[in-house]
Amino acid sequence: METQRKSSGDDGGGERGLLHTWRGYSYSVTPERLLLPRPVLQVALGTRHGVLLVEGGQVYSFGESPWKQSQVPEPEKPTLESALSGQRVVTIAAGSFHSGAVTEDGGVHMWGDNSSGQCGLSGLTTVPNPTPVALMDSDTSPPQTVPVLELACGEQHTLALAAQREVWSWGSGSQLGLNATVFPVWKPQKVEHLAGRYVIQVACGALHSLALVRCLGPQDVQRPPVDKCRQCNQLLYTMTDKEDHVIISDGHYCPLGVELTEDEGLLEAPAPTQGLKTSPSEPVLPSQTSSSKSSAPADGADSSSDSAHHQDSEKEKSATTNGALPGYDHSALSKVKSSPYPDEQAVKDYLKKLSDNTQVEQTGKVTAGGLHTLLPSAPGGTLNSLVASCASAVGERVASTYEALSLKKMMNLYLPSGVARPSASVIVGDNTAERVRQEDSVQAKKSSSTGDIREEEAEGLRRRLSLPGLLSQVSPRLLRKAGRPRVRAVALTPLGGVVPEAQEVFPTLQTEVWSWGNCDHGQLGHGDTLARLQPQCIKSLNNKEVVRVAAGAHHSLALTAQSQVFSWGSNSCGQLGHMDSPSTVPRLAKLSEGIRVWDVSAGEKHTLLLADGDCIQPIIYYSGQQVKEAAEESHTREAGQQEGGEEEEQRVGGGYTQQPVLLPFCMNLRYVSNVFAGGQRCVALSDRNVMGFIASLHELASAERKYYCKLCNVKAQIIRPLLELESLSSALGQVVLGLLQTLVGRFSLLCHLTGQHAASLTANLRRGRDVKSLLILDHTGVFIDAYHEYCSVLGHFQVMGGFQSLTKPSLDFFGKSPELLQKLSECSEENPSMSDLLMALFYLPTRHLHEYGRLLLKLATCFEVCSDDYQKLQDSCSKFEALALQLKRKRKDADYTFHFWKSFPGKMTDSLRKPHRRLICESSNKALTLQNAGRFSVNWFILFNDALVHAQGVAPCKNLFSTHHVFPLATLWVEPIPEENTGTHGLKVITPEETFTLLACSPMEKAKWLRSINQAVDQALSGAGQDTASISSGSSQKLEPPISRTASYTFYKDGRLKEATYDGRWLNGKPNGRGVLKWPDGRIYTGTFKNGLEDGFGEYIAPNKTLNKNDHYQGYWRDGKMHGLGTYRYASGEVYDGSFQDSMRHGHGMLRSGKLNTSSPSVFIGQWLQDKKTGYGVFDDITKGEKYMGMWQDHLRQGTGVVVTQFGLYYEGAFKDNKMMGTGILLSEDDTTYEGEFSDDWTLSGKGVLTMANGDYLEGSFNGEWGSGLKVTGSYFKPHLFDSDKDKTRPVKLGRLCVCPEDKWQAVFDECWTQLGCEAPGQGENWRAWENIAVALTTSRRHIEDSPEMLSRSHSKTLESLEVIPQHVGPINMERYHTIRLYLIKACDTPLHPLGRLVETLVAVYRMTYVGVGANRRLLPQAVKEIKSYLYRIFQIVRFLFPDLPEEGGIVPEPTTNLQDKKEGSADAPLESPKPCRVVSSSALLLPVLLPRLYPPLFTLYALDKEREDDVYWECVLRLNKQPDVALLAFLGVQQKFWPVSIPDSVPAPGEKPVLSSTKDTCFASAVETLQQISTTFTPSDKLQVIQLTFEEITQEVQSLLKQDFLWSMDDLFPVFLYVVLRARIRNLGSEVSLIEDLMDPCVQHGEHGIMFTTLKACYYQIQHEKIT
Repeated sequence: METQRKSSGDDGGGERGLLHTWRGYSYSVTPERLLLPRPVLQVALGTRHGVLLVEGGQVYSFGESPWKQSQVPEPEKPTLESALSGQRVVTIAAGSFHSGAVTEDGGVHMWGDNSSGQCGLSGLTTVPNPTPVALMDSDTSPPQTVPVLELACGEQHTLALAAQREVWSWGSGSQLGLNATVFPVWKPQKVEHLAGRYVIQVACGALHSLALVRCLGPQDVQRPPVDKCRQCNQLLYTMTDKEDHVIISDGHYCPLGVELTEDEGLLEAPAPTQGLKTSPSEPVLPSQTSSSKSSAPADGADSSSDSAHHQDSEKEKSATTNGALPGYDHSALSKVKSSPYPDEQAVKDYLKKLSDNTQVEQTGKVTAGGLHTLLPSAPGGTLNSLVASCASAVGERVASTYEALSLKKMMNLYLPSGVARPSASVIVGDNTAERVRQEDSVQAKKSSSTGDIREEEAEGLRRRLSLPGLLSQVSPRLLRKAGRPRVRAVALTPLGGVVPEAQEVFPTLQTEVWSWGNCDHGQLGHGDTLARLQPQCIKSLNNKEVVRVAAGAHHSLALTAQSQVFSWGSNSCGQLGHMDSPSTVPRLAKLSEGIRVWDVSAGEKHTLLLADGDCIQPIIYYSGQQVKEAAEESHTREAGQQEGGEEEEQRVGGGYTQQPVLLPFCMNLRYVSNVFAGGQRCVALSDRNVMGFIASLHELASAERKYYCKLCNVKAQIIRPLLELESLSSALGQVVLGLLQTLVGRFSLLCHLTGQHAASLTANLRRGRDVKSLLILDHTGVFIDAYHEYCSVLGHFQVMGGFQSLTKPSLDFFGKSPELLQKLSECSEENPSMSDLLMALFYLPTRHLHEYGRLLLKLATCFEVCSDDYQKLQDSCSKFEALALQLKRKRKDADYTFHFWKSFPGKMTDSLRKPHRRLICESSNKALTLQNAGRFSVNWFILFNDALVHAQGVAPCKNLFSTHHVFPLATLWVEPIPEENTGTHGLKVITPEETFTLLACSPMEKAKWLRSINQAVDQALSGAGQDTASISSGSSQKLEPPISRTASYTFYKDGRLKEATYDGRWLNGKPNGRGVLKWPDGRIYTGTFKNGLEDGFGEYIAPNKTLNKNDHYQGYWRDGKMHGLGTYRYASGEVYDGSFQDSMRHGHGMLRSGKLNTSSPSVFIGQWLQDKKTGYGVFDDITKGEKYMGMWQDHLRQGTGVVVTQFGLYYEGAFKDNKMMGTGILLSEDDTTYEGEFSDDWTLSGKGVLTMANGDYLEGSFNGEWGSGLKVTGSYFKPHLFDSDKDKTRPVKLGRLCVCPEDKWQAVFDECWTQLGCEAPGQGENWRAWENIAVALTTSRRHIEDSPEMLSRSHSKTLESLEVIPQHVGPINMERYHTIRLYLIKACDTPLHPLGRLVETLVAVYRMTYVGVGANRRLLPQAVKEIKSYLYRIFQIVRFLFPDLPEEGGIVPEPTTNLQDKKEGSADAPLESPKPCRVVSSSALLLPVLLPRLYPPLFTLYALDKEREDDVYWECVLRLNKQPDVALLAFLGVQQKFWPVSIPDSVPAPGEKPVLSSTKDTCFASAVETLQQISTTFTPSDKLQVIQLTFEEITQEVQSLLKQDFLWSMDDLFPVFLYVVLRARIRNLGSEVSLIEDLMDPCVQHGEHGIMFTTLKACYYQIQHEKIT
């Protein structure tokens, strides 16, 4: 490969990555071009060699390489490192005499000198060719290889930054940061002290190391402050109050060594960065935002020589990373800053041993690697950097002192502040922000005076807290002043100025610099010259926004986002760029104003800075030693020479710079993208400006850096001083001050975002120089939002007259000469007013938007119009231009509004002036008047972006407008009034509580106002109300805001809704649809509205003041009243469930009262009339154990009724005024009966008859309470004295004095009829009924779909099928009859169907009546009659729905073919009828639906009623069942021929069981089993079916015995059936028989079923009276 050297003026070769190299800075120096076949991406320089990385990932070496086996003929000519071919290298590094490379998969290759283990390969002193070195993480099992992002190499050590953002090191010396006692360390080890922190970049000096670390995130802030040393348990911080200052000292001596809080795993490691692949053009991972390393060689090669000679190179690397949320430094809390070793001499010896690389025996007191800091304990020794953070150092103990300032909030938010330095130094900050007072620097010698907190910027902005202020110092003086309340400024640095998703991509600015290793020249920056064995944070660089660090041999550099350079360490040749020699703390390099540095590199004794000058092209500064050509040959200088002598020689050889010098030739190098320094060499990489692309990229980055510096200056020089003024809160007032604080917060966010963007643009220049990674393209939204938010608050501030209020404080502060303001605000006017200056200053950022637009457009012109890049740039450009326009309009609006308020008449301003309110138009020119206004009244209409204001007054009075009303736009409807009839230009305005007409003076005015109002309403509704673009922008499209909308409104007029707030849907001025209505007294309605009133389903809560609980209603409403079904839970614990009308209980309902509804003391279910119990109802008084079933009136029992008690008393008769009064019958459990007059509950009074259980009776007049001794006057009769037949007691006829079944539960049936749309039973249209059913089903379904868990899938299918009306044509036939039957079964199963709801309610009332106390045998007749009445009344409804259905007892013809199927099917059809047909009856249709649900209470009543007979019967059954089959058959007189086997000795036929004399339960077994099923059926027809089947089974068995057909005679059949009944052992046969008898379908009584049933009944009586002989 042909490499030539060329003078850099020539334009040869490629266009990107051109390499220029030179030495020194004098005018005679000219750079040479090194020509390579591909663009150079990165350069790394050692003492006498260099390494190059070119596109494609190949590595070249040049210079002296003593480690190569064969020496290179031309050392200065780059040669390819062939050992790396096939590997794609992404980044390189060079130490003094060794080199390293990282491949794209994260692998490390090292080569060169290995005498100190710096190549990480044991057993070799030199490594001739690149050799892989593995980083093994032994914490994982099995150990895994750690991928690496970048390397940095020193003289005797190497650092690697892992993809996990941890630092690994190997080699020799304290600069490894390991707890090692033996050197060299061959195997790469993790630097545990930085574990868990996110390291951005590492750099190596000859004998020291630097790391750029992201501050801890907010998640780490919550850790409790550590105020005691974890090892020796002494206090870490001491506080003394000296005169005027609080001295906080952390000079804590821990004899046990260092405490490593971080090692204890408190901090979690961040997630690994995403994939390690890179594209050919990018030397570094895409996940990092920056690149280029360089290293520089040193003179001495003997590792034990004086460390001053060991100048070494510096690596530099990613200034920025895609940082996650930047955080705070909590190192102040989490570890000890200094752990001084008591004996000075011991320290010196120890350090000497270390530098000699000898193995050290561990002393008892010092752990070899365990010191962060070694301090001489002598009192005269330099003070270690004192903590200056009021937050962490002071800790909990002074929190109380600060509370006056509400500093407590700040405590976690402020970063630790500037540091007090040793007496030689001055406090340095950013030169602009720092206004150092004399006393401070004097004081600094003896205390930190908690630094200058102004320098700090609290990081809490992301929390949007208005923090109390940025204090200039916290001293007792100030704390005394703080007694007066004072609102303080907002935190000035946002934490993440960016949307969280985008956050990862934006480089972090919250960084810390950590340093460790040798410190002979102060190159660690801690203010002393003591070595550190562990990384320690350089406090003074916190908050300086360092984005990049670089290390020369014995000096260090830090580059900030604000383009400043801090330098510290050796200054033997002026390499620090300032004359304070040497510096042990970071200081600013001296550069003339306006020079913004954006790349730095350090060599052995020199520093290179790449900066922006006045033009776009970058310029290079050099500071340090001048190298004469002769010096190149003097490499072989004695290594052991004294430093002084060497400096002398250097001065002879060309001297050095006093401050950075501009290199004159840099303009010839075109667009330089990186500078590298190392050894004595300098290298610059540059690009040619093809199609203006490179120039445009440089211009964009340069403009952004300039803009960021500008914003920082404004913040530091204007905003911060203003916020600290005492007079601020009094001058501004609470509202405006709040706005100012928000504004400053937004300004800081914007500033921070700009800083992040500038850093990423700089990184892009250093690395890829492409459009792909421009954040402003991928995250345009982030920028636009930041500007939007800033400008909207700025507008608010302006509208509220904030700039005018700020004038006085500003004048006080900046004096009458506002040059500083004028300079910063770029205001060009002559003698501008203070408020104009401030406004210009705050509106500065908006001017930058045009800059973005211009520069993006400029970039776009470098691409083909059809390319994606062009499109992207073009889009972003137009977005910024549009934003600039929009913000300009917003500014105009704010201006217009502000001037309006200035001229606005007096009192109304205060109430109407709101920050977000903007004026759209107003009618002061009499353009608009109110129709029908009084003669002298004056009306003024003002349209704002959120409300229409109507001001009124009377003409002659002084203060013209006495009242005004505000109509919010969200609830304002406007419509033009057609002009033909009126001839006026009218607009009708509708608001929730008023409607009025406005008259315009001309059609033009009318159209203008109509459009303005409509547009304003539309924007207020779309939520843009706060940030509306100016309405008067003349947008011509006709905007009609929707009539129906969602809005919130508070009513103000007297009436039901006074002061209530409604939030929900509106239609034309009225609430309509879903919404929430809240009254100030706590009432809340949530549900649907119609035409302004509650209508439909809704929930209502009303607080009950006395009980301090809420009433709660859930149910249906109509016209603002509760109407329909609902549940009302009273605060008292009562619950009403039922119908309402006009917000009163009306119709059928149930009221449960008592503490717990489960065990409620009383329940009423029945009819209500206008909130009173009236009509039939059942009242269960659980506490008394009584149940009343009867008539009510006005909450009182009135009319006929029945009472049963738990003790078996039964009363039926008349009630009056809630008492038993009038004629009645009273029975007790033992059948003692009284018939006659009553006067009170259970109190007899008047004529009557008392009958005993044995039939004796008393007749006469009675007086007294039942059960407590009756007074009787009358005659006693004993009727059966001489009758032998004792059983002829005359039974009392019950049921005459109770409510007849038809009058019961009328309300329930009425409700069903009403639901079907009928006013009275049977009066109404059939089609309307079906329509109502469909509506009921669909609305209920919709209601349920909102909460699907209520419905199963089968349920919803049923619902769907119910919505189909069973159609029919012509007369009804069997098929239609079945359809109807199925429809009814489904309908009654679904409570959403009116019929289903009816059945459900009837079941509920029936069970309420006859369960519990109501299970009284005397109620049986009533219970049966009630069921029959239900059937009759439901059948009426069914016939109304299906008018073709014949009436009760009518006949449906049956197709003849179906006869056979019918036989198996329903047993209801009389089988012997000559013509096949079906009799229609209510019981056949409806009992199957109703009875199963009512069966339990009903059957219980039957069992109670038949208890005695059933007991006799059961005793008999048990006795007879002890007999074997044969004996029983004989006893019952069954004919022998029906016995299964007559001759005992004959051989039984196969399959038949032999019946022996002893066998039981084998005869007629199948018939017995069949009959037993009677207990499992519900309806009489099903029970009859069972009986029929039993007969068929008997017949079959007999036929198989006789082997012939056989016709029964009753004499033959009865005994056999009797046998079967006995063997079936049915416990409650009497109840079954009675139930069938009572509820049997009348049409069945005379058919076959009837005869069979009579047989069963006869058997039952036979068994009871069976005499057993």
